[in-house]
Amino acid sequence: MGKYYITTTLPYVNAEPHIGFAMEIVRADVMARLHRALGDEVFFNTGTDEHGQKIYQKAMELGIEPQKYCDESAAKFSILKEALNLSFDSFIRTTDEHHIKAAQAFWKLCDSRGDIYKKNYKIKYCVGCELEKTDSELVDGKCPVHPSMELEIREEENYFFKFSNYQKKLLELYENRPDFVQPDFRQKEMKIFVGNGLQDFSISRLRTKMPWGVPVPGDDEQVMFVWFDALVNYISCLGWPENEKQFKEFWPGVQICGKDNLRQQTAMWQSMLMSAGLPTSKQVMVEGFITSNGAKMSKSAGNVIDPLEYVRKYGTDAVRYFLTAELSVFEDSDMTMERFEETYQASLANGIGNLCARVAAMSEKENLKVAISKLDIRKKVVEKLGGYRFDEAMALIWEEVRKADSLINQREVWKLEAEEKVEVLTELVKIIRQIGTDLGPFMPETSEKISAQFGVEEIKKAENLFQRLP
Repeated sequence: MGKYYITTTLPYVNAEPHIGFAMEIVRADVMARLHRALGDEVFFNTGTDEHGQKIYQKAMELGIEPQKYCDESAAKFSILKEALNLSFDSFIRTTDEHHIKAAQAFWKLCDSRGDIYKKNYKIKYCVGCELEKTDSELVDGKCPVHPSMELEIREEENYFFKFSNYQKKLLELYENRPDFVQPDFRQKEMKIFVGNGLQDFSISRLRTKMPWGVPVPGDDEQVMFVWFDALVNYISCLGWPENEKQFKEFWPGVQICGKDNLRQQTAMWQSMLMSAGLPTSKQVMVEGFITSNGAKMSKSAGNVIDPLEYVRKYGTDAVRYFLTAELSVFEDSDMTMERFEETYQASLANGIGNLCARVAAMSEKENLKVAISKLDIRKKVVEKLGGYRFDEAMALIWEEVRKADSLINQREVWKLEAEEKVEVLTELVKIIRQIGTDLGPFMPETSEKISAQFGVEEIKKAENLFQRLP
């Protein structure tokens, strides 16, 4: 039994929870549940990022205090726990008093290493990314991630972090740990980025211009840049710096993020940890985006998918199935309601739902009793999840669903004589029990229903796992 730590990024609370974050947190939940099933002690962290200009501007637009706005918005993310059946252990908010103190302690460590200094600067800044942009990153003079937003030209005196000091150490990290960033092509991307040279980045803002942030230690006129503050959550959630025991037990850990977070998670945060004299992350898994009809989701385009709406209409496990089985892990994937419903009917209602219903009905009719034996998640499924191949792991499980369906049809079980029928039904029950066990990390509610129905000696009919859509 070991220790396993996994964390999502923290979404900004200036918008409603969207399907992209639902994908990230469900995948993190799968990994957490897997490691618990393997006997590990797990610490699973998520939460909300609540400082920065976007949030301050939103609160001002609404005419309310930023803290009140954050409190109301954070509640919308905390309800994902029940809606998506999540098992996180920590829901950290960057406005928590302990996190603020931890961010300030982290700042002091970096400052004591000589990695923080003050200077005047002028930059092009994307409020959407909360990042400064170089001309080489722009497309037609716009941020490619937020092309509808005008870049701001900023000129002021701020504190800077000596990112440039860590080029060699970062390259050594990537070289010595070839699997540090997953997938490997993202690690290659970071090698090129870091190899081309690093520019020191601003880590504070003038309080008079943007007051909503963590106060800089020893300087009442400045607040921390949102990225510097927010990244510290990955260790402050463990009780750092006071709870040294828990920190050392669980850190370093695994981080999951979207590809728009690549630079922040795999270079900026790692260099900050190096500066503070702390271990770098264990591994960073970088996902692709979810598109809708091939287009990037945005409020202006009106194609943003609300995961809660899908949960209400199709159920939690149907959403968890789609996010883990039907979307590419590392590349962009398309999601539409039409595709979702086609998948629901084929794989859930007519797939595993129909299989369990048929076998249960025939088993009850034969008064079938099948001895119970302890089952573990199959090694092949565990191996796929070890490489974050959620889609391939689910494909292995659905191979068993198809195998069971083929067995029923090939043997025409309903026509068999009693003894032979019992023999085949016993094999089918064992296959379904294994499917239920393998599904534990992915679709916990479905796994529990299968266990309740087929995990006993006497199998009885029950309501279909997934009702067919009208």
